Amino acid sequence: MKKTFNTKEVCECAGKEVTVRGFVYALRIQSKVIFLILRDIHGVIQTVILPESGMFDKAKEIHLESVVSVTGQVKEEKNAPGGVEIQVSNLEIISEAAPELPIPVFTKKGGEETEAPLRFDYRWLDLRKPEKARIFKVWTEFEKGWRKFWDENGFIQLYPPAFMSTPSETGAEVFSVDYFDRKAYLAQSPQFYKQMGIASGFERVFMVSPVFRAEPSFTTRHLTEFTGWDFEMAYVESHHDVMDMEEGMIISGFKSLLAAFPDLDITLPTQPFPRVKIVEAKKILRERGIESGEEHDLSPEEERAISEYVKEKYNHDFVFITDYHKSKSAFYHMRTKEDPDRSQRADLIFRGVEVTTLAKREHRPEILESQALEKGMDLEPLKDYLNFFRFGCPPHGGAGIGPGRFIMKILDLPNVREATYLPRDVKRLNP
Repeated sequence: MKKTFNTKEVCECAGKEVTVRGFVYALRIQSKVIFLILRDIHGVIQTVILPESGMFDKAKEIHLESVVSVTGQVKEEKNAPGGVEIQVSNLEIISEAAPELPIPVFTKKGGEETEAPLRFDYRWLDLRKPEKARIFKVWTEFEKGWRKFWDENGFIQLYPPAFMSTPSETGAEVFSVDYFDRKAYLAQSPQFYKQMGIASGFERVFMVSPVFRAEPSFTTRHLTEFTGWDFEMAYVESHHDVMDMEEGMIISGFKSLLAAFPDLDITLPTQPFPRVKIVEAKKILRERGIESGEEHDLSPEEERAISEYVKEKYNHDFVFITDYHKSKSAFYHMRTKEDPDRSQRADLIFRGVEVTTLAKREHRPEILESQALEKGMDLEPLKDYLNFFRFGCPPHGGAGIGPGRFIMKILDLPNVREATYLPRDVKRLNP
């Protein structure tokens, strides 16, 4: 089989004959020459088709975004992308595109982008744009860093089910589905199963899994389905141990990103990240003239404002907001010893957006039961979950992380949908 080269490799092949395959990104037809810009996942390369090649008439009929194979001599050309171009001797059309594209893939610099709903209707074409593909290259490198940390620190990966017999969170809408002779629910988080891993003696676990939220939200940071990263760890003293651990994961992720994409507008965060109790955060916000109708939680405006404060005072892009009121905490969050109305919960805010909720968990079954009843929950559907803690379970804590929100803020995207391969929201189920 003849070796084919990618567009990145071609830049090192001046003087050689190569074969390259990809999409027709742009086509400039002149009377004596045709410039065909070929794109693959690595980049673009300029190819030149002359009349004497015998491929001139074929090239004139090619539609944009057709998949082609070109063979030719690589020549240096300082004005071409990568400093080289291919003088084509053979052109093969592998898959011909329809004459009219529903959305443009190539747009001139400074040109307006197609409206998001139409782009998402044709997401596979939208993702052909190099700047869109870069989003998922960044996501991949970011996750590599997290996985490196998980591997080096003894975490075991588990794969939780999406079907659950009872909702896993309080206060959030759930999707119910018919499950043979009974109702099932799509997991709002793998929370119960992370904790089961601790009760199983695994001590440190992580999961990468879909999360479903039936909330009728139309914000720039909410989806009805998203990919969550979750971890849980045993023998924690407090929620600060969980914060310490996540800081290490984030730093590892940022190191991986900066090694692969040194041009990214991020800096390696320093430890420890700033930590501000919710009561103190509210006081700071009031002093800065930011009011809210919610006593025990932060509005999006407040999240942005507290991030600005932390950036000014600590020159840090991250801040943990800690010690939430019990009314804003799940029944399985452990309360603080100093104030039983407060829980050992923290939210991590990155550049003005919440990206993580974490807590030390309550592992004592009798207290779990009383806290569930306090929130008006029926204990019968929680029977299996509560049983995790009746036969010995280490004290533990963990976090649920929204990687899409991380990517949104790292790349300064306007909406988390742009950081999602196939976004699902209140209005969208296709493609």
